[in-house]
Amino acid sequence: MKLQTPDTAPQDDLFRHRLDNIISLQHPLARLAERIDWEGMNNLLGEYYEEAVVGQPPKPTRLMAGLLYLKHTFALSDEELIARWVENAYWQYFCGETYFQHEPPIHPTSLTRYRQRLGASGCEELLQLTIEVGVAERVIEERDMAEVLVDTTVMEKAITYPTDSKLYLKSLLRLNQQAKAHDITLRQSYTRTGKRLAIKASRYAHARQYRRMRKALKQLKGRLGRVVRDIERKTAEWSSLPDGLAHELALAKRLLAQDSKSRNKLYSLHAPETECISKGKAHKRYEFGVKVGVVASLRTPFILAAHALPGNPYDGHTLAWSLAHTRLNTGVPIKTAVVDKGYRGSRAAWPGAEVVIPGQRSRDDAHRQQRRKQLRRRSVIEALIGHMKNDGLLDRNWLKGQAGDAMHVVLCAAGQNLRLILRAIEAFFARYILGLQEQLRGMERHRDCGVWIHSNAIQR
Repeated sequence: MKLQTPDTAPQDDLFRHRLDNIISLQHPLARLAERIDWEGMNNLLGEYYEEAVVGQPPKPTRLMAGLLYLKHTFALSDEELIARWVENAYWQYFCGETYFQHEPPIHPTSLTRYRQRLGASGCEELLQLTIEVGVAERVIEERDMAEVLVDTTVMEKAITYPTDSKLYLKSLLRLNQQAKAHDITLRQSYTRTGKRLAIKASRYAHARQYRRMRKALKQLKGRLGRVVRDIERKTAEWSSLPDGLAHELALAKRLLAQDSKSRNKLYSLHAPETECISKGKAHKRYEFGVKVGVVASLRTPFILAAHALPGNPYDGHTLAWSLAHTRLNTGVPIKTAVVDKGYRGSRAAWPGAEVVIPGQRSRDDAHRQQRRKQLRRRSVIEALIGHMKNDGLLDRNWLKGQAGDAMHVVLCAAGQNLRLILRAIEAFFARYILGLQEQLRGMERHRDCGVWIHSNAIQR
């Protein structure tokens, strides 16, 4: 299905000003808007839409995709993005508007529905378009895509630090809400005593009185179990449980069954897919989220692929998946993949590609010197990941579920590429203007004809 595009007016409006008349078309964002193939994007993303029989017609593809690009380029929330879009003429021009708009184009919740419609595959196509723009702007060359850097990091979930007391209390309160919503009269709610026990457990832990802390936790866990069993007795004769109540009961049972040595533990009730990952960092022993793989070019700091890795797999087992995503995004055969020691045992992960791991033996001196250069270059991807977390939104994911994890990491990679492209466009125009200034410094007006001529020509 071909989607509608914004109207382009060939003549000026009497009461409105065209955006291309009030902004500088040499601005990096305006130049970037001219480089992106919006018509091709419209055809690519059209398959994610269906012909609307009833309801409001869909928004233009350029508007929605442009908003996603701006959100992850400038690291904004959905609400901040829409608020700043109304104030920024360059952002409106980037999203395809002809005239300056004084009202928000959409409600912030529309971005949530648009992401759900695209899914991970649609976000991958947005990332591929940034790679095409990078090649067109000569930020990266196709030959540079054959040698890649591969690494993994942790994308943390937007949850509080998990403790047993907080999880027991929250599950207790949520079960009481579900019971009240479905007219289930509990024998006792335990909300007041549950809060008191949770406070006691936290205070005992702070005072290092661990025996008392464990006693308070045991009492709080018992209160939660009583509520679970009471709800099961009251709903035993029901033909089927409501979805919300069944979900909360399943989470509470999972929480009651786990202990300190359990696998696949529950760390958050609103994000049960959260995993505990230890990357060996001295300042942060554990991170709660999902592992993600990032692939960048060896010669040019440019992201070629990024994807979520649920289940906390071993890094060496993810190399083939990362290289397959890279081959799909770039279309260039991969010759070399430079990794760290966490990928040991994966030298044959991709046919035809050489996997460079620190500590391997080399055939000769030339090969050893080449490997040394490649391994010294490997640390570039650490800086790229740092920029994706500090300048982008990779440090904390607010999207829901494993589908939200898969979409968020890909859009963060697209935002990092757009930041690099904007910086390259800005640097190009800075060099261009500097060269013009240097030429004008040597120009003099000829006294006879009045034409500006270079001083060297006058002397000759």
